[in-house]
Amino acid sequence: MAEDLPISLPFPVRGLPTRKPLRFDLKTTAQDRALLAALLGISAVHTLRFKGEIRPLGRNDFELEADLDAQIEQPCIVSLQPVLTDIRETVVRRYLSDLPEPDADEMEVPEDDTTEPLPEVIDAGAVAAEALALALPAYPRAPGQELGTAIFGPEGQAPLTDEAIRPFAGLAGLAAKLGKPTDSES
Repeated sequence: MAEDLPISLPFPVRGLPTRKPLRFDLKTTAQDRALLAALLGISAVHTLRFKGEIRPLGRNDFELEADLDAQIEQPCIVSLQPVLTDIRETVVRRYLSDLPEPDADEMEVPEDDTTEPLPEVIDAGAVAAEALALALPAYPRAPGQELGTAIFGPEGQAPLTDEAIRPFAGLAGLAAKLGKPTDSES
């Protein structure tokens, strides 16, 4: 998949320094960002910068830590107006040379989702694209936009609302009739 990405900053593992960090600063062109926006299915990636370092962890392992700084545009899920979102987060990936292979029969999702097997090439561009995809708001909303309440029902009958179908919704009213205080009153 890394070959299909519009941004790439590859670092062959064999060439990485084993005693000191290797610093990088991925800056993108307007064309790179337009292709990335199309790949992610969003309106635009206005800015994208991925700056950090790859440092050795022991003899054969490496850690990538970088700051992702981006501004993206997506349509509002309510009104389809453009919504600008600033994304700023620190991304960490640990590449381990002797990461145990999971059994094919049983596989647990590890708690540490930053650990990966050591590849031949660490592509900072691919890591940036993945981190951006994971950071995108799933349901962007323009300021002041609210989802309305949809109420459906057969003709001639009162439609059911969320409040009416809650099994304990009427208990507060019943407690008030009986003169007993509710949790909110005590």
